[in-house]
Parts: sequence; structure tokens; C-alpha cells
Amino acid sequence: MSKRRLPIGIQTFHKIRAEDCYYVDKTGYIGRLLDEGNHYFLSRPRRFGKSLFLDTLKELFEGNEPLFKGLYIHDRWDWSIRHPVLRLSFGSGNFKEPDYLEATLMEQLAAAERRAGIVSEYATAPGRFAFLLEALHDQAGQPVAVLIDEYDKPILDALELPEVARAHRDFLLGLYSVIKDSDAHIQFTFLTGVSKFFKGSLFSGLNNLTDITLDPCYSAICGYTDADLDRVFAPELPGLDRDQIRDRYNGYSWLGDEKVYNPFDILLLFDKRQFGAYWFETKTPAFLVETLCQRRVSSLELEAMLSSSDLLLTFDVDAIATEALLFQTGYLTITDEEDLGGEPVYRLGYPNREVRQSLNRSLLRYLVKDSTRQMANSTQLYRLLEANDFAGLETLFHAFFASIPYEWYTNNDIARYEGYYASVFYSYFAGLGLNIAVEDSSSHGCLDMAVLFNNHVYLFEFKVVEMASAGAAMAQLQERRYADKYRALGQPIHLIAVEFSKDERNIAAFDVERA
Repeated sequence: MSKRRLPIGIQTFHKIRAEDCYYVDKTGYIGRLLDEGNHYFLSRPRRFGKSLFLDTLKELFEGNEPLFKGLYIHDRWDWSIRHPVLRLSFGSGNFKEPDYLEATLMEQLAAAERRAGIVSEYATAPGRFAFLLEALHDQAGQPVAVLIDEYDKPILDALELPEVARAHRDFLLGLYSVIKDSDAHIQFTFLTGVSKFFKGSLFSGLNNLTDITLDPCYSAICGYTDADLDRVFAPELPGLDRDQIRDRYNGYSWLGDEKVYNPFDILLLFDKRQFGAYWFETKTPAFLVETLCQRRVSSLELEAMLSSSDLLLTFDVDAIATEALLFQTGYLTITDEEDLGGEPVYRLGYPNREVRQSLNRSLLRYLVKDSTRQMANSTQLYRLLEANDFAGLETLFHAFFASIPYEWYTNNDIARYEGYYASVFYSYFAGLGLNIAVEDSSSHGCLDMAVLFNNHVYLFEFKVVEMASAGAAMAQLQERRYADKYRALGQPIHLIAVEFSKDERNIAAFDVERA
């Protein structure tokens, strides 16, 4: 198999096929969609291939047969029938401006009318949308395929401006309700976005859509699987550590049998031939980090959050659940599913090393307010751990907490809650990309944090105290025999008890023993 062009940044199906780019065939999912229904919604994080999938649908309904030769759907589609396609996209633009949403929508509707030679006299967006669907149906003699990309971006982009976000939500509610009312003129509907808004608001007009976000049959409808990498991208793999690719980038799950990779990461890896936080760095999650800190969500909690399906799949301007925010934006994924009284409960965690390492670095920068020293401290931490210099580790963290300006504690509520101290500690380790487990359960209890590094095991217990508590944290490590779980590794085990003083705003005790 010879190398092909890497489709970096290409979201046009025609271009990918015409220029002989690598392409992972997703048309089998289209066949299933058409067999099972007509109106669908899919939520996936940014840069997961949603736009490309929509463009594939567009080319299919328009009957561009040559593009599909050799693909699953080619011999299963009636190419004699062509449907008009109305595609709307909110993927770009400044939606923080109150009037921009209506203006850009009107421009898109006008462009569709111009291409079809249709003249509309409707002054409102919903009226114009409804008339256009009817006119396209009448003109072609076939009902319309409606494809809407990034349906929620006008709201998400304005979340820091709640009044604007609410106005966008209400405007889009009126627009999207047209889809249900115009069902007689619509053959197929597919909406994509990052979030699924609460049914009582934006989705109240879209209750005819089937949500396939957590349908196991469609878990790999976007993204690449391990099999895709080995089969489609085989020419790109030599020279790269396959296990490292999997550890750094794989792990996204929407309840299917296979976990998936973000395509953007994989394509940039094959292009640059070195590992990097490619997906994460495309958008700094400033709003997310601020929200987590304002809600006093400890970074340790992000390794193992629990959520119901209702909470996980709802989102609204006035009520953004932490779990939904993290899951829908791609910073956490489903790691396990449990049955609780007949209802599914999902355990969430980081999808891979890229997200855990990068998000904790962002959290650390926000928590410590000293980005200048952050890299130097992280480098020193790595070297001290490598040398098992525990006295040096205590000195490093003590000096670090001492260096945080007093004003940071007095001006920020986050510095007053207990999880702040452990979060700073944990995020330093997670930001280094080390193998970490938090809230690690055993028959004896739940350990705060375990670090496996350099053929050593480090078991941490954190406590926040009014004053040094004479070894309470170390006593817990010993009495609950947390080390037993790791003895089979045959590696040295170090018990590390860290106590933080709220009064001193620093480490009150740092005890280390061999287990």
C-alpha cells in the first residue's frame, strides 16, 4: 500500500476523494441511518469529523456517484434519484455580537435561494426557511435533505455573555421548530453539534429527532478506530511507536465496543512525525478552566466522575452541569457503565494522556498564577522523582506554595477550599504525563493517588488540617494496607503522606516510608 495525501483540515468529501487522500469509509453508517429512520442528531466534540460526515451526506443525496466508487454505500444506493440539499453551518463567525446570528443565517438562506433560482419575500428567518423547503421540494419533485452543522455554536460562543446566549437560544428554537412543522417536505435531517441542549428549551421544537450520541451502533461514526489506523493508515505507521499512539490519543468512548481517536491528532502526528497535544492546543479551554475552579471541582475528581444519562446529555445556558460540560466538549469520556436500579450510570475519566496532561497544565496555570515558574518547577519535580529525592520534593512544594502571593488567597475563593491544595499537587504530576490513578479502590479503602514511574510505586494520601495531625495521613496509608494491591508488581513502594495547613497555606507535614 502506497502513501496518500493526509487530509489535514479538509472537510470536503469531494476534495478528499478527488485528490486521493486517505479516507476512512463511514458510508456504512449512512446505510444504517437510512434503514432506521429519517431525522437524527449527533453530538461530538470539536474536530471529530462531523462536518466531513455532513458533506458526505450532501454528496450522496445530490447523487454524485463517482465519488462513492469502492465505498460501502455505492452498490446499496439508488443513483437515479436525487434530492435537493439545504445545508446550513454555524461553524464560523463572531456570535458574541448580538445581531450576527440572524445576519449570517439570512445570508445562507439567500445564497440557497439564489442557487436554486427561488425568490422569497418572507422577512423572518423561520418563514424564509419554511418557504425555501417547500419551494425546493416543488422544484425538484423530491423532498429535501436538511443538514445543519454546528447547530449550537452560536450559543456556546456566547456563554460568557448570558443575555446574548439566551437570545441566540430563543432565536434558534424558532428556526429549528420549522424542521418538525415542514416534515412533509423533508426526506432526511441530520444535525450535529458539541452539546445537546435541554429539551425544555432549544430541543422542544426538535422532539422528532433521534439522538444517536450514545447509541453503541454509531459510537465510531466519527473518529478513527485502532482497526482504521492499521488498515487505512498502514503506510504512515513505520517509525512510530504503536503503543505510544494508543496511549496518547486513543480512548474516546460513546458506549461502543471500540474506542476511537480524534482524527485531528492522528493526521497531525503522521504529518509532523512527533507527538504533540494537537487537538488540545487548537482551542485553549479558558471558560472551562474558570468554570471548574469557580465550582471548586478538584482536579483529582476529574479522573472518576459519575453521571446519569439525563445529566450527561443535557445542557442549557442557565444550568450547565459540570459532567455534561466536560463530556460534551471532549475533556472527559465514558470509561465504564453500571446499572443502578434499572438506570444506566456512567463513570467518566480522561480519554487519553494528551487530554489529562494538557488540561492539568491549564488548570495548574490558573490555580497557581505563576506560569513563569511552572515549567521550571515541573522539570525539577520530574528530576527529583526520578532520583527518589523526597526531601527535595518536600522542599520544592513547600517553596512553591510559599511563593504564591498573599493577594491570590484573599482575592480568590478557590484558594480557601480544601481541594485546592491537593489539586495543585496532583496537577503537577498529571501535567508531566505520568501514569496516575486517583481514588484507587481496594478491599481496604480508597487511596487518594497512586503514581507508577521509573519502576517505582508512589502512594499518596492528602489531608487538610488545622494543624499538623501527628501522622494521621501516614497512619491511614498503613492501616488500610493500600500497598498490598501493588506488591505483585515487584517494585519498590513508597508511602507518602501529605498534610496541608489552611492557616499556613502550605504543607504542614510530608512523611515518606517504604512499604
